[in-house]
Amino acid sequence: MIKIDGPVLITGHTGFKGTWLLLLLNELGIEAVGYSLSPKPESLFSRLNLEGKVQEVFGDIRDIKNLNNFVMETKPAAILHLAAQPLVIDSYAIPEETFEVNVQGTVNILSCGSKAKSVKAILVATTDKVYKNSNSQIQFSENDQLEGQDPYSASKVAAESAVKAWQTISSINDGPKILSARAGNVIGGGDASPNRLIPDIVRAFFNSHPAPIRNPASSRPWQHVLDPLFGYLKAIEFLLSSDYKEVLALNFGPDGESLSVDEVVEIARKNWPKPTSIKHLAQHENSLYEAKSLGLNSKLAKDLLEWAPVWTQEVAVSRTVRWWAQTLIDNEDPLELCRGEIKDYLKSLALNFN
Repeated sequence: MIKIDGPVLITGHTGFKGTWLLLLLNELGIEAVGYSLSPKPESLFSRLNLEGKVQEVFGDIRDIKNLNNFVMETKPAAILHLAAQPLVIDSYAIPEETFEVNVQGTVNILSCGSKAKSVKAILVATTDKVYKNSNSQIQFSENDQLEGQDPYSASKVAAESAVKAWQTISSINDGPKILSARAGNVIGGGDASPNRLIPDIVRAFFNSHPAPIRNPASSRPWQHVLDPLFGYLKAIEFLLSSDYKEVLALNFGPDGESLSVDEVVEIARKNWPKPTSIKHLAQHENSLYEAKSLGLNSKLAKDLLEWAPVWTQEVAVSRTVRWWAQTLIDNEDPLELCRGEIKDYLKSLALNFN
């Protein structure tokens, strides 16, 4: 299905997306190694007891010496850079750290990866929030103008600039192929981050509290975590096996119009097995800037990689909420739930493309 002669180095492998990627690579029979901060106790990585399952180092991507030593030791064929300060609201409280991690950390990855003879491809995951957004409800394409208005999105635009610079450096020096990947609002079982819609409402539902809802009319391109992760791996496979050098960035988003926050909340409530309630926050409780609408055009990834999202936005939300209900209420094994979702995803993928 995907052929990559690894290992694949995942930065941020203890994070939400990184944990799912470890499980997906294992299911596909592709070797992975990981470099990340130590896992948080409430993280999916900790919940699944994955420490020590792959060769790993717990370290900061800002520590270029430690990072370089790990790259040289593990000799990865490809690097998939997920490590980041990923939260918009947190970026207002810690803007300096957000830029340090998201910009200098990315520079360190690009520098170490470009110097390692084993590394043939580097994929840097950024975000759909890098595009200049006038809230006109258009679906952004890769060539649209970039601009960040909040510290998080601005730091990711800066990271995109670093990627572009290293694409030039790598082309001159015959180094690894480098690509930036821009996904939508990624959801799935196990994400416990604060100030994210589904983790916040799941916590409220489980504790029988009113779920706090910010910006009910705002829309986002919601997608199950496995859809962009499979796209990332398709992109790595393409970079390793193709002479094509023109593509610099790829969008990985869901099909259809983005769902509003209210629509997501209603889907979540229908899939939670117990009674729920919500509370719309007053405007003064929600004064930080966030874009009102976001959407992604993924035609280039579809044409170039023969990739397409497998699960709709509605299915992504439903599966995410049911995963949490099965874990928290039914006490089912979260590792088996994740493995089951991956098997379901790959079966759906095979049916869609055969």
